Amino acid sequence: MAATAQTSVRPPASAAAAVPLLRANGIVKSFGGNRALNGVSLDVRSNEIVALVGDNGAGKSTLVKILSGAEIPDEGTIQVNGVPAEIASPHDAQDQGIATLHQHLGLVDCFDVAQNVFLGRELSARFLGVFPYLLHGEMRRRTADLLKQLDIRLPHLDRPVSTMSGGQRQAVAISRLLLGDVKLIIMDEPMAALGVQEGQKVLDLIESLSQRGISFLIVSHNMEHVMSISNRVAVLKNGNLVGVVPTESTTRQDLTSMIIHGRV
Repeated sequence: MAATAQTSVRPPASAAAAVPLLRANGIVKSFGGNRALNGVSLDVRSNEIVALVGDNGAGKSTLVKILSGAEIPDEGTIQVNGVPAEIASPHDAQDQGIATLHQHLGLVDCFDVAQNVFLGRELSARFLGVFPYLLHGEMRRRTADLLKQLDIRLPHLDRPVSTMSGGQRQAVAISRLLLGDVKLIIMDEPMAALGVQEGQKVLDLIESLSQRGISFLIVSHNMEHVMSISNRVAVLKNGNLVGVVPTESTTRQDLTSMIIHGRV
């Protein structure tokens, strides 16, 4: 079984570039007397997919929250393209080209695709210079152009997203992130609630976007997905970074052992 997974792993992203896209160095975070992260350091290179794995309570969510600006570390630094970055809010992360997609997706079910893609960034104008109104036609046109560029096919852009499948909803949520200048997408259990076919469609979309130059940091418990989509895998245990290993030279048994025993 492991040998089959090994045949489909992505090769490591080139390490030729000395400066990674994202570098978290010595991240420490405590909540009361509980140290959630204990000096964690992690790089994500350009055009790379890094999987982040570990048991519940390993510190994955805390690290994701810090990188996305939802939490502030007690110690440690973050660099983007070699430049120190102060990420104290989700807006700061977005300014650095870091976007985060959580499990709940943040979609408004009764809105259609364009309304969700432009949610919070609606295009508007003023009638007679006074009365504001939304440019629905322009938002629909730009949404269709964006989906075409990303090679995302949705059957009906004018229907509420509540009528769409899980994979289609994921595609809408990812498209909304890409409306801005995004360099890195952080995804927290993106395929957790999807079936096999729908999950594969999301994996294909991630692979396609990676080939277009977007990096990913993906939290997942699904070892098959981890092995098939990632260049490297980072393992956390009890707030400590056990190690970061190339996927092509690692088996699922190796990763399971790292997660359980806390050593490479």
